[in-house]
Amino acid sequence: MSFIQIRALEKTWPDGTAAVRRFDLDIAAGEFTVLLGPSGCGKTTTLRMIAGLETPTSGKILLNGADVTHLPPSRRDVGFVFQFYALYPHMSVAENIAFPLACTGVARAERIAAVAEIAERLCISNLLNRRPRELPGGDQQRVALARAMIRKPAVWLMDEPLGTLDAELRAQLCEFIRARQIEARVATIYVTHDQDEAMRLADRVIVMNAGEILQIGAPSEMYLRPSSIFTARFVGSPGMNLIEGEVISNGGARAFAPRGGNIKLIIPNMNFAGPAWLGVRPEGVRCGMGATASGDLAGRIAVDAFAGSARFYHIDCAFGRVVARHDPGGRGAAGESVYLTFDPASICIFNAADGRRVS
Repeated sequence: MSFIQIRALEKTWPDGTAAVRRFDLDIAAGEFTVLLGPSGCGKTTTLRMIAGLETPTSGKILLNGADVTHLPPSRRDVGFVFQFYALYPHMSVAENIAFPLACTGVARAERIAAVAEIAERLCISNLLNRRPRELPGGDQQRVALARAMIRKPAVWLMDEPLGTLDAELRAQLCEFIRARQIEARVATIYVTHDQDEAMRLADRVIVMNAGEILQIGAPSEMYLRPSSIFTARFVGSPGMNLIEGEVISNGGARAFAPRGGNIKLIIPNMNFAGPAWLGVRPEGVRCGMGATASGDLAGRIAVDAFAGSARFYHIDCAFGRVVARHDPGGRGAAGESVYLTFDPASICIFNAADGRRVS
């Protein structure tokens, strides 16, 4: 049996706006699940209903087989990390961190040892005697994480806890959160709009939009086999290239004919025909340069974007702009002519009528 079971969960606001629609999800004990989507997609509202901070309009929430749908937060045994710290201003850092243990009757000596251990791991041992108002935002968030993760509740719930932090600190705390969660094997639900965080942390990602689940799967599945145009665009940095056109018959096979182009790309094992979008990740676009270069499609580099571990060429061609990923030592420059070839194994085809993947 799944440790967390969510059945037909819905939330409608008093004005009739549906925040969450027919949300169904099973989460195993020890699983790290990320709710990913844009602002306003319903992910935080879903998390707050699981925590008991919002009352569902309908549906059920079960933790370890017990129906907690209408129980207060104090009876759900969850650890919650908010986006904006929510520390107790009258307590020291050490008292803030130890508070969950004190509430459950843990002995003072054990509390002191636990605080020292987690403070050392989060590099805040020198802050234990200070008050939250004396700390910058990054250190306050470390304290909030320490307070939530010092004990082992039934569930950890995290609402964009790293959203206000700089990139270096965000990477450090991502590593800490994942390491701590693996050690404790606590079922964790983490909300973010940052797909890099989702890919780095999750066992499974749930992509949401407009209050609904669009896709559930491992991070690699979201990236390589997006189920919809929305996921293809939202997951990946940059997102998947999307080219409008049509899948047509081509000598007994199927081919994709882009709108505005005069080429045909053979699509193996394809039964679909009709208006469609072709999707291909930047690393699936092979970019040939120089006098001897060849490919399916001619183009010209509009932007050469160096990103450290890779170089991204933004290329204008007959049917729009395509982004190609190249090794960082690439010598392409804006204005240079190139020839493009799409790796067949990287191609996804989406039905233009509903945006769903058909290959």
